[in-house]
Amino acid sequence: MNKTKRKIFETSMKLFAEKGYDATSIEEITSVVGVAKGTLYYHFSSKEEIFNFLVEEGMKLLKNSIEIKTSKCETTIDKLKAISIIQLKTIYKYENIITIVLSQMFGTGSRNVFCREKVIEYINVIQKIIEEGLKKGDIRECNSSVMAAQIFSLTCTSLIYIRKTKQELQIKELENEYELTFLNLLGK
Repeated sequence: MNKTKRKIFETSMKLFAEKGYDATSIEEITSVVGVAKGTLYYHFSSKEEIFNFLVEEGMKLLKNSIEIKTSKCETTIDKLKAISIIQLKTIYKYENIITIVLSQMFGTGSRNVFCREKVIEYINVIQKIIEEGLKKGDIRECNSSVMAAQIFSLTCTSLIYIRKTKQELQIKELENEYELTFLNLLGK
């Protein structure tokens, strides 16, 4: 991604997260980036394309990160711990992307459907890991679909916690809490 496209990407991400998609205009994006509309349209054909690119790249980053990290883990519990750590680190580093996805996930519009599909694709990656763990006998019997959604919900609730407490994210502290409560329930 070239420098201008990256700046459009980062600015749009920040504005969409802070103001919402509908309240952010192309004019505002170009003004903050410091480029003409033609330059923006050279890189993206519309605000919708910018949005879709943000969501696609954000969810792809999350999926790729867990696939790489979990491939190095031996047990399912270790894989699920790795997923929770990656989710926490993603919130810390890319809070705006998570905010955008979660804010647009509900409803019937095309953006809502698109965000839901991307979240479901991500949850399916977690579900496969749980199903493998069930087959191997690594974890207690559970509904893999529900459990995968609950693991994703760690991302959502962590973001709420951060906003509620207005604190710096303490990844190690949250990781320890997850392990003590949630992940221990799955272990044998």
